Amino acid sequence: MGSVSLKVGDGTAKFKRTSYCSWSSALNLLMLFSVITTNLFALYAFTSSPKTQSLNYQQHKNISLISEHVKMILREIDLSQKKLAQMEKELIGYESIDLSRPNIADELKVFLEHHSLPLGKDSRSGITEMVASVGHSCEKSGELLSEYMRYKVDGTCPDDWSVGQNLILRGCEPLPRRRCFVKTMPKEGLQPLPTSLWKNVSEKIYSWSGLGCKNLGCLNVKKLNRDCAGCFDIVKGYETQKYANPRGKNDFLIDDVLAMGNGGIRVGFDIGGGSGTFAARMFERGVTVVTATLNVDAPFNEFIAARGLFPLYLSLDHRFPFYDNVFDLVHAANGLDVGGRAEKLEFLMFDIDRILRAGGLLWLDNFYCSNDDKKMTLTRLIERFGYKKLKWVVGEKINGAGKSEVYLSAVLQKPVRV
Repeated sequence: MGSVSLKVGDGTAKFKRTSYCSWSSALNLLMLFSVITTNLFALYAFTSSPKTQSLNYQQHKNISLISEHVKMILREIDLSQKKLAQMEKELIGYESIDLSRPNIADELKVFLEHHSLPLGKDSRSGITEMVASVGHSCEKSGELLSEYMRYKVDGTCPDDWSVGQNLILRGCEPLPRRRCFVKTMPKEGLQPLPTSLWKNVSEKIYSWSGLGCKNLGCLNVKKLNRDCAGCFDIVKGYETQKYANPRGKNDFLIDDVLAMGNGGIRVGFDIGGGSGTFAARMFERGVTVVTATLNVDAPFNEFIAARGLFPLYLSLDHRFPFYDNVFDLVHAANGLDVGGRAEKLEFLMFDIDRILRAGGLLWLDNFYCSNDDKKMTLTRLIERFGYKKLKWVVGEKINGAGKSEVYLSAVLQKPVRV
């Protein structure tokens, strides 16, 4: 409690309180000010700024909507990418063959199933199972592939080599292996080398199934392709003069080409070599040549083998089964004309370059230039590789219809690259 003082003399009496009353009043005023201020802010919040609150709420709502749209767009992009990847697999054929489909041959299932290694993971390669090697495009020819794989295990294989070749021409390469015995053909009358190079044998040693002609006489009157017109007549036909007596400036002599190799030509590869005459001429000069060919309209592989030469049953769409830089010479005629887009020729040329050693020779033999575009495409491609042109001849020939055709013959030397 505060004290009271009384003053006498002037007739008045005054009461004075201490600081308690002063502080209490100040506190009350402060509280009153706080209440008023709080009410004013509340009134401002609820009455004076409805637009600001609404704007904040609308912005929050818009952000949520945008976020949902972004999520939906990302889901659509992801789904589209998955669909495109699946379409690409189906178009190119990388998808594995669906063994659950109906009418799939049991032998095809057995061959394509993965088999675990009996001793577990291989320490050198890191593989844990054996995977069958089969062409990716086989998926596109599933019915034909199943037909090829229908046979009796341990029995005789069906006479269906043409089915297998049809699969190869469709890109189904390599073919799956089979567990059946191929039909044997008696190989009577075979001659020893070098007599076999230029001597015919009995026509009974060849398989004529699936072919239009059933004898050599029929084949020799047909133009099977640009590099094989009468090419099975190795006794009296032009094959006996080929590469020895030229008929035009585009026909190079083997001895002249070998001289360009400075004595370093020992092994060669012939692409689309017809009946094997190029390999025969090279054999006579101590050069071993592998001839890549299929049996399109004729028994090319059997005929080449009967001459004592090495046939390779392979399409030009298949990567050559040789290591890098192993051949001294690659010979290619119109088998180099793979058709289609320029990129397809590029893939082939790069594979040829891969197997040809540095300093080796690429012999283009009478390549048919059906138009200027094809000639320019091949010429520019050769220039990209940087090959040295040892010989380059562009000439014309008159075909059977009396029209002039342009051919390119060249001998090119592969450079040393670092």
